[in-house]
Amino acid sequence: MIRFAIAAALALLLAAPAVPQTITGCSSVPVNRIETSTDRTKLAADIACLERVKVSATNSIARRQSRLTKLDAAPATPKPPAVPTGAPAAGSGDAVEPEPDGASPTKIPAPIASNIDVAAWLTPGDRIPPKELYDVVGSFRFICLPGQVGSDDPIVFPGQPGKSHLHQFFGNTGANARSTYASLRTTGDSTCGNQLNRSAYWIPAMLDGLGFVRRPDYVSIYYKRRPDTDPLCKVQGIACVALPRGLRFIFGYDMVSGKQKTGAGYFNCSDDSGMWSTGHHADIASIAMKCGPGPNGERRRLGAIITAPDCWDGKRLDSPNHRDHVAYASYGMDGVLRCPAANPYIIPTFTLGAWYDVGTIAAGQPGSVATWSLSSDDMTMDGKVVRMTAGSTLHADWDGAWDDTVMAAWTDNCINKLLNCNGGELGNGMVLKPQFAAADMGPKLMPIPARGQMIPARP
Repeated sequence: MIRFAIAAALALLLAAPAVPQTITGCSSVPVNRIETSTDRTKLAADIACLERVKVSATNSIARRQSRLTKLDAAPATPKPPAVPTGAPAAGSGDAVEPEPDGASPTKIPAPIASNIDVAAWLTPGDRIPPKELYDVVGSFRFICLPGQVGSDDPIVFPGQPGKSHLHQFFGNTGANARSTYASLRTTGDSTCGNQLNRSAYWIPAMLDGLGFVRRPDYVSIYYKRRPDTDPLCKVQGIACVALPRGLRFIFGYDMVSGKQKTGAGYFNCSDDSGMWSTGHHADIASIAMKCGPGPNGERRRLGAIITAPDCWDGKRLDSPNHRDHVAYASYGMDGVLRCPAANPYIIPTFTLGAWYDVGTIAAGQPGSVATWSLSSDDMTMDGKVVRMTAGSTLHADWDGAWDDTVMAAWTDNCINKLLNCNGGELGNGMVLKPQFAAADMGPKLMPIPARGQMIPARP
């Protein structure tokens, strides 16, 4: 049954409104659904948008043709030698900072080889994943199981155990307030595949309103990016590059400034069949009465879904607010998707979906989704606890610690060859061997731990 649930979750992620990947941005109706669409409003909006883009493209072509004519009439000038920009190598994970305006390069950590037998944690698959047929991004997907729970945050409160709101970790089972890139690479098991992915991922813990933490059944991760040979990489930014070694960031609701949310986070409720869903909701409060057990007792899950940044400044692995060194591409007035000028390198983004069993309590009753909230929804302001709308503070943290060779494999194959990789497939015939089964991870419901206490991944 869990296999059907995971397939349903991945299907929902594929349909999620992540960063758009069309050339023009005129995509109210996805290209693979035009022939079946009955939405007249969206079809008409796309036509109007495409007409605007067509005019812009015609003008752009005319200007370039005029310039070519002038160049043909002018004497040839010697082409200057190419100057290395220091842009990160796509697929290597060993980025070197470009040096705009004489800025000093940021030091990328030296490679730290895995202290395990890499080959032992890979297994032959039964196929080479197929090419993406209806998308312009290569994809790499896998499932994580829930890890440790505690009030630690190695990015916001490094070296200060118990300082943060309660977090649900997954990935590296040893991640805590004192974690660094070196400690993540050399210690800990992993609930995201195996120790070849010792990256740490964490989100606010889900509280049931009755004094318990509800752990997710599983977490789906979906990395994606255009291949590095796609000409649009140099339209969207400077280049499409690999995730640099040592990168870390936060995305979603900003707990410090309360500024506009990033990551297009939302909540969804669905069943194991994937045939029933509430659709997207901005918070838990707005979905609560729709997300109970099925009419015949069918299991349903609440999903918290959010997407990581896809643009990097090419220099910093972190920033004072843990956000400004990365950003999101957006469409301009010309209908073209671009990264901000300050963050011109396109990196693999990932969509994270944490899926929680809603149990058997009827919607609206104590302990049902109606009383659930994120640990970050209770905030202290001016010495007073302020309760935010349940689920409105959804955010996530990521501290990368992939094995270099494995990250290069899925980047070079799944991403750069435009493959559709699922279940930890690396795109080269090998697959990440799962380290744990769901039954290994302990109960899904446990008492809220005392501040400073860390409930281990396998209680």
